[in-house]
Amino acid sequence: MRTHSRTSRRLVGLVAVVVFGAGSVGGCAEDPAEPSVGSVGGASGGGGGGGGTTLTVGVFGAFGLKEAGLYDEYMKRNKDVVIKQTSIERNENYYPQLLTHLASGSGLADIQAVEVNNIAEVTATQSGRLMDLGRTEGVRKDSFLPWKWSQATTAHGKTVGLGTDIGPQGICYRRDLFAKAGLPTDRTAVGKLWAGDWRAYLAAGKRYKARAPRGTVFVDSAAGVMAAITGGNEKRFYDADGKVVYKTNPAVRQAWDTAAEFAREGLTGRLQQFTPAWDQGFANATFATVSCPAWMLGYIQDKAGEAGRGKWDVAAAPRPSNWGGSFLTVPQAGRNKAAAARLVAWLTAPEQQAKLFERRGSFPSAQAAYDLPAVSGARHAYFGNAPMGRIFAGAAQGVPVQIVGPKDLIIAQNLADIGMLQVDQKGRSSKQGWDAAVKAIDNALDR
Repeated sequence: MRTHSRTSRRLVGLVAVVVFGAGSVGGCAEDPAEPSVGSVGGASGGGGGGGGTTLTVGVFGAFGLKEAGLYDEYMKRNKDVVIKQTSIERNENYYPQLLTHLASGSGLADIQAVEVNNIAEVTATQSGRLMDLGRTEGVRKDSFLPWKWSQATTAHGKTVGLGTDIGPQGICYRRDLFAKAGLPTDRTAVGKLWAGDWRAYLAAGKRYKARAPRGTVFVDSAAGVMAAITGGNEKRFYDADGKVVYKTNPAVRQAWDTAAEFAREGLTGRLQQFTPAWDQGFANATFATVSCPAWMLGYIQDKAGEAGRGKWDVAAAPRPSNWGGSFLTVPQAGRNKAAAARLVAWLTAPEQQAKLFERRGSFPSAQAAYDLPAVSGARHAYFGNAPMGRIFAGAAQGVPVQIVGPKDLIIAQNLADIGMLQVDQKGRSSKQGWDAAVKAIDNALDR
């Protein structure tokens, strides 16, 4: 699990499929270690007929489009099309291959997925090898969130990728632990505890600690807090000119200092996210809150189990923030570029994004989907029937247009796993942790 990037770990949450109306979890599925290719509809195309056009789609992990039945639906609507998907389990294996194939102009699928932490590099260095999907018939810029659209658009206005999902964040919390600590439990009142200010979230943590149930802490990890804060800043690790600025950016240092104070005050479980110990923390109810994107609700339900049903809830985060998301692109070297672009336009249209959310928990990047019943009326039975569609749509619409840099993932990983983890788990000072992270990042960026 530690070989996964932080944002690609969202796929772990997606394999625990949340059916929101029933509040149930489907069986977990794993992708094969090696790429697998198969026609969604079988040899006959499953509604694709004899098929005049075969479209290939290259993705990483349990991407969700196939699992949600969207390929099957498209083939039924378009009898001359057969869709075949190739899946590589880990993005860190998928992405280098994608760059190699783009450079050579061979070995590419008609449609290639790109993870959000790679989209800046792809947009900056590969735009000439990708179609301008903003010009595809039926694609409307204003259907998408402005910040999502901008992430895959060059300075000259070429849009090389259309957004699939995003990861707007809330705060998931244990109602039972809050009650025992004398804090409000109603999600609206809980959200007001820290509305507008991550420092107010810290203050709520100190209140919790004063009367915390034995064996529990306020939050899972300091690194999780830091990432949630930076996920809501317009400028994080790069400036608009592409210069690495995390060392001098006040927003990053404020996020660091706040997270380090969580650790210093003893408010964290000193856990590393997506490890067995973290999973056990959900099962044993050892922490009361965690920053959670929409896709993590299924993960929490899976790890906390039936014992947590009705005890977990979700409230608005202090400030809008995002964790995760992906895009679909169409390489210029493809054999079926026009047909591939039409498929991408259909897959990312608001109606299909709403279906993907309903069936797989992937929150739409198309803001036009937020008024559709599948999103606006979505509630989660496990989380106290929380109106998750409304909560996460509000968060998504509040995220600023964010500067995404080509090495964001490297910087974020080292700040969390090299720097903040030392502060949180080993008791190092804030300065010691920061210096360790900077040294690791400098070495990584120089390679």
